[in-house]
Amino acid sequence: MQARLLSRMIGPVLALALALPAAAQEFSGLARLDVAQSQVRDTWGGVELNLFLSQPVPYRVFTLDDPRRLVLDFREVDWRGASRAGLLNADRISDLRFGALRPGWSRMVLDLAEPLQVRAAGMAVDETDGTAHITVTLDSTDADGFAALAGAPADPDWEFLIATDPTVAAAPQVDDGLLTIVIDPGHGGIDPGAERDGLQEATVMLQLAQEVAEALTRVGDINVVLTRDSDTFVPLEERVTIARAVAADAFISLHADALEEDDATGASIYTLTDDAIGGASQRMAERHDRADLVAGLDLSGQDDTVATVLMDLARLETGPKGERLAEALVAGLEEAGATLNSRPRREAGLAVLHAADFPSILVEVGFLSNTSDRAALATAAGRAELVAGIVLAVQRWAAAEAALAPLVRQ
Repeated sequence: MQARLLSRMIGPVLALALALPAAAQEFSGLARLDVAQSQVRDTWGGVELNLFLSQPVPYRVFTLDDPRRLVLDFREVDWRGASRAGLLNADRISDLRFGALRPGWSRMVLDLAEPLQVRAAGMAVDETDGTAHITVTLDSTDADGFAALAGAPADPDWEFLIATDPTVAAAPQVDDGLLTIVIDPGHGGIDPGAERDGLQEATVMLQLAQEVAEALTRVGDINVVLTRDSDTFVPLEERVTIARAVAADAFISLHADALEEDDATGASIYTLTDDAIGGASQRMAERHDRADLVAGLDLSGQDDTVATVLMDLARLETGPKGERLAEALVAGLEEAGATLNSRPRREAGLAVLHAADFPSILVEVGFLSNTSDRAALATAAGRAELVAGIVLAVQRWAAAEAALAPLVRQ
């Protein structure tokens, strides 16, 4: 038997897929990492990454800039027993982390202390026991050279592999006539977000999102969808795609910031800044499939200019709706007794606010760097005022929009 490794240079990125030997084609659960053998170490001219797995998996390797990172995506890997301290033995790597990327998939990220480029990447499979050895070799380069080669590839083969993953659940079905609110717990999985005194943003936002979802569901006539319901990494664009798939009436993303100082406190409500709207449409046109830009419109045959114009037209309706929801959230949180920031209404060009076809809001519920905010966010009782304020705001906003609906020009 002979292992057949298919590799291809796609722009700046080496993307790899493995055709397995006949004896190893049936996966037996997750690929387990051999912690004792696996390591990241400095070499004379760069860095070498060696990962030993119990079985081969499809994977890919690429770099990202600002900050500089090496990224490896895999079919799901069992990381039990692995640690940063045990794996990392390289001065040129400033940090290393790993975990769930999405259901059925894993990711490892290495923060690069200096510009390094992928010189070679490959997987060797032991024909006797079916174990696999992934090797990635990095060489030094300059900042301009790194930036020129950085970026995730547009790789149809990889996207097809992920899209056909049987472990990914189908999008939930929405009952006609129900208000659909998508709650987005920020961060998750390999991206924990802000952390202070053992409190992690990703964990707390998931708890808060679940509490808000339960409270909204009890109201009745509201369908609530979470962009994640576990400690899983969901890419920003995919969060918006989830909302579009369920025909969201509104998208509310939950976050909790952390600053160096502890004097900042309270919740802030963000909508998309006017200055960012044009750029948002352009980035959405570049990053999403044409059929996934505006609900109800198939833009597959349109160029970026047409797609951008149509999204901007959609924002003529959804933008004001988002502004009204943001104002309702400020009022609802204040009435429920939640602590508000001294400037609770803000605008930004944040990625999760870029959707054109439904109002999108980001709620910074407080600051983990602030002792008072952190104590409130750490318990369900402390979060209760946030939950009550969000639920009150959604109810009032929905009623007001229903009253305005007959006045909207068709």
